[in-house]
This record gives sequence, structure tokens and C-alpha cells, in this order.
Amino acid sequence: MLPSIIQTGLLQILQEKNGGSPALLDVRSVGGGCINDAQVVKTNQGWYFIKYNHGSLYPGMFEAEARGLKILEKADAVRVPQVIGTGIAGKYEFLMLEYLESGRQEKHFWEHFGRGLAGLHKHAAKQFGLDHDNYIGSLPQSNAFSNHWKDFFISQRIEPQLRLSRQSGKADSHLVSLFEQLFARLDAFFPQEPPALLHGDLWSGNYLPGPDGEAVIIDPAVYYGHRYMDLGMTRLFGGFSPEFYMAYQEEYPLESHWKEGLEIANLYPLMVHLNLFGGGYPGSVRQVLKKYS
Repeated sequence: MLPSIIQTGLLQILQEKNGGSPALLDVRSVGGGCINDAQVVKTNQGWYFIKYNHGSLYPGMFEAEARGLKILEKADAVRVPQVIGTGIAGKYEFLMLEYLESGRQEKHFWEHFGRGLAGLHKHAAKQFGLDHDNYIGSLPQSNAFSNHWKDFFISQRIEPQLRLSRQSGKADSHLVSLFEQLFARLDAFFPQEPPALLHGDLWSGNYLPGPDGEAVIIDPAVYYGHRYMDLGMTRLFGGFSPEFYMAYQEEYPLESHWKEGLEIANLYPLMVHLNLFGGGYPGSVRQVLKKYS
């Protein structure tokens, strides 16, 4: 059940946004992932999706996610849920979004999705990074600006994960040595390109066909980075449809050795999973490193 203090916060947001006398009519539990609680609420002003958690666990997570969703919405390339508001209610922090019920994929779903992601990546910035930090899963993600992708990838993506894995005993000095060997060769795998606007966590669990059958992307970890990062994530757990990559290539062509670059890019989410779950991820990281170091 949605805590009453959060219900009060939601109704206050709706009153400030829409006026009138908002009232809560129904609450339904839905899947919110392994991190946060999630509910769909019905009000006399419409349906909304709510995520919440104890604020002490992941401070600022929902505010950062809301800012990222607004950046993606402004790009107008792939649909995202509209942000209704964020708030603090007692010990909780919460995020209130437009509720988009999942529908059936329209006929050209993958083609439109691929072209949409290419369009998103064409939104460029002057530097790699973002003006605020956020989260990747439940781990803090630093987005300090850098002029060079190699420096950003090393200092803001891999090294923080290496430190965590060393502290927890999930990685040893040999793994660090393999990464250091790879760092010296990174420029060979990432062609020089302007910083692209990224979803940041684009695996198969973070998209859905929306009510109109076209792709909706959710749960972002937004920043400006190399587009290989998003494309790599799409291939990490089995890959998207071939039509997706064909359409992307037509819209925003990749260099000939892009598949190797995507494997390198995926070292970041693999290290995140190593730190969160352990299991066989150390072996997956070593396999990539031995291939390219």
C-alpha cells in the first residue's frame, strides 16, 4: 500500500499543477525493478506512475532521474514518460510520472526505435558529462565534465567501479593491471565524435511499447558521452532486433569496427553488475579485457 504521507504529497503536486480538488481513487502495485517500490494510482485527474523509497538509501535519486527525463523529453527523439513532480514525504522520496500503459508493438517498432535513438544521439554537447550527478542502478554515477572521452571513460566510469570492486574483494590487482593495459589503447576503439546525449542504461528492461505501439524509454542514467555506450548496452543481454541496428546505421552510420568498441563500452555496465551482484561478472570482465588488452 502506498504510504499515506506519500499520498498526501502526490495530491499536493496535482493541486499545484492542475488546480481543483484532486482525490485518490485507486492504488495498484506494479513492478518497479529491484531497487524501488512502484505503484500506479488512479485519481479524479488521471492515472499516474509512482516510484518511492527511503530517502536515506539513495538521496537525490528521483530528482536526478526527473532531470534526466526532462532532458530526454526536450530532445524529442524517443518518447519518455512526462515528469509530473518529485517530492520528499517524511522519510520517503518519490517520483511521480505520467502513466503510460504498455501496448502492442506497432508494425515498424524496431525501425522507428533505431531511428529515434540515432536522433537522440545527434543531440551533442561541448563536453562529456553532465551538470549534475545521478545513479546507475543503485550506484552513484559521477558526471564531472571532461573534454576528452578517453579521460571521462577512465575517471568517471571505470575507475570508480574498480575502487568499489577492490574494496569489496570482488576484483584483484591482476584485473586492475588488465584495465591499465586497455586504457593505453582506448583511442583505437572509440572514434572521435562529439559528446552524444545518452539514455545511459539502455538495456532490454528499460524500454516498452507505449499505448500507441511505439518505443518508450524509462529509468535513464542520462549524460553526454560516446554513443557506443548506449549501443553497447542494447547488446549486453541478447541484443535488440536486427531491424533496430539497420535503421540506426541508416540514420547515423557507425565506423567499420563499431562492434569491438561496443564490447569495450560494455565494460562499464559489466563492472556495475560485478559490484552489485558478483556472480559470474568478474569472468565476463576478464574475458573482454584479455581479448583487447
